[in-house]
Amino acid sequence: MMKGSVARFHTGIAAATMLTAALLAQTLAPHELLARTSAPGKLEDAIPRRFGDWSLVPDVGLVTPDVAEPEGSDGSAHPRLFGLYSQVVARGYRNSHGDLVMLMVAYGPAQDSQLKAHRPEFCYVANGFRVLDKSAAEIDYRFGAPPLKVMRLTAVRGSRMEPVSYWMRVGDKVSTGAIDRQLIRLAYGMRGIIPDGALIRVSTLGLNPRESFEVQNGFVRDLFAALRPSDLSFFTGKAT
Repeated sequence: MMKGSVARFHTGIAAATMLTAALLAQTLAPHELLARTSAPGKLEDAIPRRFGDWSLVPDVGLVTPDVAEPEGSDGSAHPRLFGLYSQVVARGYRNSHGDLVMLMVAYGPAQDSQLKAHRPEFCYVANGFRVLDKSAAEIDYRFGAPPLKVMRLTAVRGSRMEPVSYWMRVGDKVSTGAIDRQLIRLAYGMRGIIPDGALIRVSTLGLNPRESFEVQNGFVRDLFAALRPSDLSFFTGKAT
């Protein structure tokens, strides 16, 4: 009889502990979407089709997580390609020197672990590329502003060589690595907030990596100079 009572007591304690843990997890889990207060306007309109020395080139085949080319006639990726994102812009631009730059901007109202599959080192491999020479870099885009931290790599498939620069904005911070991205999400989660975010990717064709990254630096500077301050913060976070 005593043994049965002890067993029931332990079972009750275990059940109470599990219930408490579940309630605590529910209480501490982030519930508020940052996107409710910081969601961007229409990216199609915010990102200019012509700026500086750059003009839109329609029907440029961009690598995406699902297929190799966008479906929009103006270079805008079809929404079905990015189920985790609510807005996607994928365009090509050319300058007067003939340099071609491809820009992809994808916005998601909730940043989570599933988004890692959309980073270039994953989506290019999924499209049959080899990813080489991944490294961190910085772009000085405006005097007095902290440099923009980016990741760089070169994707190769057959005769196609595509140097890539990219970064992710998570909430109001720029992230280039998995660890700092998790730390940013954790900091928001402790405040009960689910951060929004964006993946921004710039790539080039027809140039070697050194030349490509120089062209990409100039493209980013020209693009940022053409944006309104509120739209610039969408790309760079609050440190603008």
